[in-house]
Amino acid sequence: MRLAPITVKKMPTMNHHSQTGAFLIEVLVATLILSLGVLPLVAMMTFSVQMPKLAGYRATAVNLASNYIDRMRANPANPADPAGLAQLFPYGEEDSSYDGTQDAIGVPGTLCDYPACNTASLVTRDVYEMQTAARRELPAGGVFVSCDAGGCSNGIGNLWVIWQEPDTFAALIPSSSDNCPAVVTDTYTNPAPRCLYVRFKL
Repeated sequence: MRLAPITVKKMPTMNHHSQTGAFLIEVLVATLILSLGVLPLVAMMTFSVQMPKLAGYRATAVNLASNYIDRMRANPANPADPAGLAQLFPYGEEDSSYDGTQDAIGVPGTLCDYPACNTASLVTRDVYEMQTAARRELPAGGVFVSCDAGGCSNGIGNLWVIWQEPDTFAALIPSSSDNCPAVVTDTYTNPAPRCLYVRFKL
């Protein structure tokens, strides 16, 4: 008995050219999706790294303000000299040691040496030392002290410690959160300064 010849059907060949580069496109799409998820994490990490430094600046400003007020209280004016109290407020409304730079504070003509200081000369020394400390411990640091509009006779005043820091995030823009004196914010706008405001009574 003769067996029928076996016929082998030829399988159709696949056209591999239509699939060329498909894997590369998949990799690119996966990379894009991954990057969209990673970018917010990178921004959050940058924010978390920056915040401790910015908090350190504010803590330094608090210490400087406390030191300045303690110096003023330790050097009371002569009650018999009404002008003496005004000496404790060495700045007028148009004067500030903040100038937006890291330049050294100019040394006054004479600085008294302890204990050979009177009220006025001690004010000069304290003001210079506090201005220098603010400039040394804060970026472009400065201080601004003023009396109320009614004058200095009641011993109530305002103190600002002022410095610069990067405005990387909208939430950190000083104009949205800080209370800075107008004489400073009107002059220095780019970058806007950071301010710590303290109201005190001697």
